[in-house]
Amino acid sequence: MRFPPFLALWGGPIAMALLSATGLATALVSDTWGDWWSWVGLGVPVALMGWCCRPRAATRTPTPTPRAHPPHMAVEAPTHIPE
Repeated sequence: MRFPPFLALWGGPIAMALLSATGLATALVSDTWGDWWSWVGLGVPVALMGWCCRPRAATRTPTPTPRAHPPHMAVEAPTHIPE
């Protein structure tokens, strides 16, 4: 399924903003279920940012193998040396 360009770019940040805003609001005004939702609403964006910012192992790029020139580009040694 393809998303519109706007949602492809801004969908993640908007979702994290909504989670954070609802988590903050429920932490301030609600009790019992609001306590659980505030943990989820504030914890998911923090966990996601921690996962995105984790140090990654360095990836090794494969060394390119030398290729021979194609026959039409082959450089031939001179057969005749001018005097």
